[in-house]
This record gives sequence, structure tokens and C-alpha cells, in this order.
Amino acid sequence: MQPDIAARVADLNDRYRHHAAVAVMERALKDAAVGNVALVSSFGAESVVLLHMVSVIAPGTPVLFIDTLMLFPETLAYQQNLAQRLKLTDIRRITAADAALRLDDPDGTLHQFDTDACCTLRKTIPLEGALAGFDAWITGRKRYQGSTRAALDFFEVETPSRMKINPLAHWGREDLEEYIIQNRLPRHPLVAKGYPSIGCAPCTSPVAPGEDPRAGRWRNSAKTECGIHFIGGKAVRVKADAQATEKTEKVA
Repeated sequence: MQPDIAARVADLNDRYRHHAAVAVMERALKDAAVGNVALVSSFGAESVVLLHMVSVIAPGTPVLFIDTLMLFPETLAYQQNLAQRLKLTDIRRITAADAALRLDDPDGTLHQFDTDACCTLRKTIPLEGALAGFDAWITGRKRYQGSTRAALDFFEVETPSRMKINPLAHWGREDLEEYIIQNRLPRHPLVAKGYPSIGCAPCTSPVAPGEDPRAGRWRNSAKTECGIHFIGGKAVRVKADAQATEKTEKVA
């Protein structure tokens, strides 16, 4: 671990502990102690909040969009719509390399018998490669989303050389709703169809009234995280050569 990354994270949390989400985002994008930052976005149900904040503060911030090639058509259309509406100028579409897909999921059925392996192939490894060169990345994780996130801080150590930033850590669903309404932001079209949490099409189902918002993700399985953040409650680590198995295409 870099000698000072844990200390820098502790200092950042101490300095910004009582700041609002927008202020944390602004500091994260401008504080020299953070370094080179990217926003990672799924362009899912709640993604518009962070995307809008970035568009106001620093619209040239790199936005890493992981396209698993199994997303809903509505998500792809929503991504294009938001990019244009918010005038985000550096959206980078990240996918697994063709060779990796041919080797590990040639018929596109890996998700049917090993969802963790599918997420690793299509999400975790491509993202790790795309994050090379960044000192930190911004996530949309929140404390209310589950026990593994209940003690989430604004800043956290991810690897010996990189931190994660969670500006919305203290927000609840009502805060997200209020921000979207006040800023007149467009919603993901699947939200109105009963999808409060949206991932890949084969592994996401509608949620009934009263269910947990993430109940439609990997329904009828013990899986709760895609692997970008945690597997089995532990932070994911991938090999240093992960960059060889991802493709990046600038789309805005």
C-alpha cells in the first residue's frame, strides 16, 4: 500500500465528514489529495443523480460506462439520451475483449450456470483495466442498500494505489427522489415498469410492491453484488494484467 493512501483517506473523511453530497463530489473532483478521478456509471435507475452532479461541476470528467453486451436496450438508449442532455464530453464505453468472450463465454450462456464468473468476465476485469491510471473512482453506493454497505464512508481505500469515493453514502431513497424531481431529470424508462434496480437483462426482474428494491437482481440466488465492489463480503481484487481483457471506446 502506498505509504500515505490510508492516511489520505482518513484525512479526507475527517475533513468532509459533515459535508453534503454535492460538496463531497466537488471536493473529490478538485482536491489534490484525491488525484485523477473517474466516475463509473451503469446508467441505471439512480445513475442520473451523480451524472448530473458531474455535469454541473466538471462535465469533462471521464465517465466509465461498463457495457456487458447484455444490457437492456432501454439502458443503452438512456445512456445516449443522458450524454446529450447533460453534455458529458468524455464517456468511455468499456466492454470485455472479444478474445476473452470467445474463450470464456462463446455462446453467451455463462450467466445461466455461474453468475459470479459472468460478472467477473463482463464487469470486474474490464473495469479494472479501464481504471488503470486513475487514483480514484466515484461510485453510487449508499448505506441503505444493505448490510455490506451500512458503514460506508465518503472515501475508502480500494487498492494500495487507488481509493473509492461514495458521495451519496448517507443518502436515502427520499433524497434521490427529491434531487431528481428538483432538477427535472429524466428517469430510466424501466423504473416505471417495476425495475428500481437495473443490471443486465438476463439477471434482472421486476420488483413487486413491498419488496426490497434490489430483490430483482439475481432473483432466487444468494448473490447480491456484481463483483465490482464485493464478492462474499470481501473487496474484489483482479490480476494486474486485466487491462489486456477490456476494450474502451469513447462515445461522447
